[in-house]
Amino acid sequence: MTLPRLARLLPLLLGAALAAGPPTAQVDLHPTFAGAMLVGRVTAGTTNELTGVWSPQGRARLLKCQPRCTTVQTVPFSGVLQLGPETPYRVVVSGEFRPGQRLKLALRFTNMQVLNVGVVVHSP
Repeated sequence: MTLPRLARLLPLLLGAALAAGPPTAQVDLHPTFAGAMLVGRVTAGTTNELTGVWSPQGRARLLKCQPRCTTVQTVPFSGVLQLGPETPYRVVVSGEFRPGQRLKLALRFTNMQVLNVGVVVHSP
């Protein structure tokens, strides 16, 4: 491979490496009946799947709500996953939560990537 050709490929390779970076999340918990719902966004550089969420109270339920909610094994997304009461996919943690309470959640993605995030429980 010649040097000029390699120089043209370098930006593409760097862009692909940045796009495949580790997932990030900006989420909080909002109380619901008998638990709390994860609200916010999860970002991953490429097509990915959320395969599980754990809290100190146990495993959260991954739901697909169109129009009724059913439990699913994975939540597929490409780039950014929005979570909340008006989104097609939801994540609900069971248990009792107090406003202002801080928790750690573990989010697992495909390829066994795990993201630990700190969340705050908001007022209803």
